Amino acid sequence: MTTEPPAGAGEEAAPRAGVAAGGAAPGGRDGITRCLIADDQAMVREGFAAVLAAQPGMAIAGQAADGAEAIRQAAALHPDVILMDVRMPVLDGLTATREILSAPGPDHPKVLMLTTFDLDDYVYEALRAGASGFLLKDATAAELVHAVRVVAAGDALLAPSITRRLIEDFTRTPRAVPPPPAVLDPLTSRETEVLRLIARGLSNAEISDALVIAEQTTKTHVSRILAKLDLRDRAQAVVLAYESGLITPGG
Repeated sequence: MTTEPPAGAGEEAAPRAGVAAGGAAPGGRDGITRCLIADDQAMVREGFAAVLAAQPGMAIAGQAADGAEAIRQAAALHPDVILMDVRMPVLDGLTATREILSAPGPDHPKVLMLTTFDLDDYVYEALRAGASGFLLKDATAAELVHAVRVVAAGDALLAPSITRRLIEDFTRTPRAVPPPPAVLDPLTSRETEVLRLIARGLSNAEISDALVIAEQTTKTHVSRILAKLDLRDRAQAVVLAYESGLITPGG
């Protein structure tokens, strides 16, 4: 992990990096985003912790060496964001994510999946489990900080390669139990149009340009879509748009 920021790593570069901004305010309690780092490699945990702890508005709530420990730490420490390795001993990150996000209670942490390769077979299932995005372990320090801020704000972070993988997966494999079309009935025609563009990977600014509406109006539409469909974030909105047949790969 390097410390120099990637070219165009600021807010305006987010859409090009595959980040869909949703407009939520970042930070957890008292404006501090508390992070739990779950990875079986101590050097990875400590390296990520050192980078994040040095950032204003961020703190390290704890560290876990496997999925089972991550579940225990999440219940005890109530972090705002969990950086979760996909492959860990005792219990894998996918199972741990599913258990953490399905636990009773109104507030759940955001989960940012960590992976060595962008072609993990877990991409689709991790999104289904509620993960807010993926981060490659060879990301720079600037990319790591940006990713945590994005998911802490309630947005989804999917690298273009991850998005391509997701679309290819839908192309190859039919889903066994797709939601009925009626699941989208609560949406207005404009909200349905916005959802379709979200699923195409457009940012709020790009959606606003496409529909010739103000960006604040787009943010309002996005918030209403998530609320009406009981979705955690834009990542789940993308999955639902494909599963419901609202859009099809290449369509």
